[in-house]
Amino acid sequence: MQTRSTLTCPHCGHRATETMPSDACQYFYDCRGCGAVLRPKPGDCCVFCSYGDMPCPPTQTVSRARRRCPSCHPATDRTHAQPTSSEIR
Repeated sequence: MQTRSTLTCPHCGHRATETMPSDACQYFYDCRGCGAVLRPKPGDCCVFCSYGDMPCPPTQTVSRARRRCPSCHPATDRTHAQPTSSEIR
């Protein structure tokens, strides 16, 4: 598992290599080049998944097909969920 990622600011192009948290997602990052506050793009769990050359460790642990961070998107509790159309048949 990779624990470092190089973030690239979409505003100024500044690059910085940072250590990623191993058990959480980082929602904000202050660019040291221009001072912009980076936030995840829609659908991404953190700034590393949006602007880094390596996704965050929680995302690295899930299959590439899912690409959803288990820290941000825990498994759905199906005990109270409505049945799907295929389950009704």
